[in-house]
Amino acid sequence: MHENPRIVILDGHTINPGDNPWTPLEALGQCTVFDRTPTELIVERAKDADIILTSKCMLDAATLDLLPKLKYISILATGYNNVDLETVGRRGIPVSNVPAYSTESVAQTVIALLLELTVAVGVHDAAVKAGEWESCPDFCFCKTSIVELSGLTVGIVGYGATGRAVARIATAFGMRVIAHAPRIPRDSGSLAVQFVSLDELFAAADVVSLNCPQLPENNGFVNAELLAKMKPSAFLINASRGGLVNEADLAEALHAGTIAGAGLDVVSHEPMRSDNPLLTAPHCIITPHIAWASLAARKRLVGIVAANVASFLSGAPINVVNAKYLPSNP
Repeated sequence: MHENPRIVILDGHTINPGDNPWTPLEALGQCTVFDRTPTELIVERAKDADIILTSKCMLDAATLDLLPKLKYISILATGYNNVDLETVGRRGIPVSNVPAYSTESVAQTVIALLLELTVAVGVHDAAVKAGEWESCPDFCFCKTSIVELSGLTVGIVGYGATGRAVARIATAFGMRVIAHAPRIPRDSGSLAVQFVSLDELFAAADVVSLNCPQLPENNGFVNAELLAKMKPSAFLINASRGGLVNEADLAEALHAGTIAGAGLDVVSHEPMRSDNPLLTAPHCIITPHIAWASLAARKRLVGIVAANVASFLSGAPINVVNAKYLPSNP
């Protein structure tokens, strides 16, 4: 690797729309930044790159075969299902991700969605500004029923860093915490968490929060059968991955009153399509995949990516997610 590597950022706009400079990365090499890169331009823009940084661009085997100079990839995110890890691994190209940079931001969005569902701040604000409070004969005006969280049970699916952060905040609200995880952690910290089966969690929880990664084996696992196990007063929150939920089944459950509501920061296809059935489902709050995107989290992300690149350049890459495919792996 030459001393001034060519670094290409294929889709940098969401990380730095103008408030989060690339300075730490620019100090490491010749940095070329594209706000967005359509699939058909990936090879043209990255053909001379030693290092590719991307969040969502698809780097499949066919594309990677056309990038012979490539030596390293760092994902501008925690998830890495947009890269063919085996193909690059066999070429000796490590791929790194950015773990845990947005834990607190995602957790606070989970709680924000829950509070909007249970207190309806936005609904009441709009009603006041529409003159509904002014015309009410009482000193207070409740357009919807308000739900108190203290004493309710939150069920957390996935108990990694984000799941733990959600549990911590929920506990502060006086909520009981139950969780489901593939492997029960040896230490859940100072929180009182009961681990249960997935079916038990959906049946017992007043709030279900999805905080697990999306894997081939759990695509669409939140389906009609699982939703039917929930209380009619329960809420579903998803700030993880849209593909975890069968959206047609969720929309049907909301229309039927099977559950009380849903708060979603992610959907199966992003940007959201106009024919998504959740757009017309009642009691469904949708935000445009913003949970990760606080300025603090994005600054943290750039810092970790810079550390990833610097570590690779020093010969000891960190946060590598395709180690098992690399030639040096036993």
